[in-house]
Amino acid sequence: MNDPPVDLDKHRGMAAQKATDLRRALGEVEAHARELREREADLEHRMMTVPAASWPEAAVKARHLLNLYAAGLPAEDTRHRALVSALFDDFARLSGDG
Repeated sequence: MNDPPVDLDKHRGMAAQKATDLRRALGEVEAHARELREREADLEHRMMTVPAASWPEAAVKARHLLNLYAAGLPAEDTRHRALVSALFDDFARLSGDG
């Protein structure tokens, strides 16, 4: 049997093709999200187990933690959002990045 494979997508209707494309895209997004969660867990494990050797390294850990905190803030909590933003500005200014 040496027949070339049949591309089944060409034999589906437009709605079925769109549904198939959506399922494939969703599968890719879920795989990327799972990979991101795994990488983030690995990063956080290393941050917890390896002590910072300098203030800039400690600031990197603090930035990550503040980003997690800020992501959980309600949109209407502008005061805490502004405080986090001001702290990021301080980190940039004090590290010479600003």
